[in-house]
Amino acid sequence: MTTNKTTEKIRIANFIKAVLLLALTIGMPLTGCKTTRKAESTAQQPPKVKLVKNNTEDEKDSVEYELIVLDPKFESWLATQPSPHFYSQQYYESWNRLYVSEWNHRHNNPLRYGSFYATYIDYDPHIDYGLELNYRLYYYFRFIEDEYGIVLIPRGR
Repeated sequence: MTTNKTTEKIRIANFIKAVLLLALTIGMPLTGCKTTRKAESTAQQPPKVKLVKNNTEDEKDSVEYELIVLDPKFESWLATQPSPHFYSQQYYESWNRLYVSEWNHRHNNPLRYGSFYATYIDYDPHIDYGLELNYRLYYYFRFIEDEYGIVLIPRGR
């Protein structure tokens, strides 16, 4: 009688081992296969910025430029910064030349700096973009420093 109980216990134990082994054999490959990839969080996604030329219909001779920032936090962050007239347009332009140069350098070297700098910024220092655009571009770079902790140009704060 004891041998029947021991044999039965051994069979149950072997059955459980077989079920677990089967579950692991089937389950492991299934958990390794993913058909969809989760979207990266906004902290990991590179911000998008673009300078766009707007030709107005009314004035054929005038050209306006617009800075498009596709980071939802930027506008609310910008509202907390000083007004555009806090610094001169020349101040913003000189910093923007440095920032854009460094940004595009990092854009052109993704193996060293990663994919954060995915967007090339086409900023020509010989074009007068106006105070508003230079202000927004300057504070975009400051936003990157504050929000993402990336120092493009050491400022000696």
